[in-house]
Amino acid sequence: MKILFIGESWFVHMVHAKGFDTFESTQYEEGATHLIESLRETGIKVDYMPSHEIQVRFPEDIETLQEYDVIVISDVGANTFLLQNDTFYEMEVKPNALDLIKEYTARGGGLLMIGGYLSFSGIEGKAFYQHTVLAEVLPVIMSNHDDRKEYPEGIVPETVNFDHQITKNLKKWPHFLGYNKFKAKEDANVLVEVGEDPFLVVGKYKEGKAASFASDCAPHWGSPEFLEWENYTKLWVNILKYLSE
Repeated sequence: MKILFIGESWFVHMVHAKGFDTFESTQYEEGATHLIESLRETGIKVDYMPSHEIQVRFPEDIETLQEYDVIVISDVGANTFLLQNDTFYEMEVKPNALDLIKEYTARGGGLLMIGGYLSFSGIEGKAFYQHTVLAEVLPVIMSNHDDRKEYPEGIVPETVNFDHQITKNLKKWPHFLGYNKFKAKEDANVLVEVGEDPFLVVGKYKEGKAASFASDCAPHWGSPEFLEWENYTKLWVNILKYLSE
């Protein structure tokens, strides 16, 4: 299996104040390292595209995307796909990256969106996927506003469908610190719930399949207990296998 994993990277710009004087520093971080390494250890080939590379390196043709069995989008907003550098700065006409992902899925590809502050609707609605073509592809209905549900006390999901190949034998989940709130479409399949909300939803889009995972694959919403969970790798492999079939 070969997947394209997109997002889960960021720059942190800090101002250090020491009395009268200040200085600045910048730090680059990647959040998906644990997940990607876990997948590669199972033999899955992962091509990783950090968030800042999307605007200059995202494929411009459907044939390139079809080299992958599954596309994973995690914690990077729609604007990063829609505002390619050549378009934003040079006013060049470019292929719509989200349209390409939609067509890729319609032709039989797999699409997974993982939650985060810039997934689904996102913090302050800035992820913006609810107003893009991916709203048609994903098996969930996204809100028109900030969709975060914060649980500093922790909240534990529950499997509600043990018959599905993804969640078979996934009985006891670790806690999470938050998630993106969405609703499942009528023809979708809710496999896991958290509180009264869907947590893991799968569905079909034309010839392909799509899945929505409401929380992080890594900190901060994804707790250390989740990363150390005995079923962590199994969960993601099961999702990818289902989407790639």
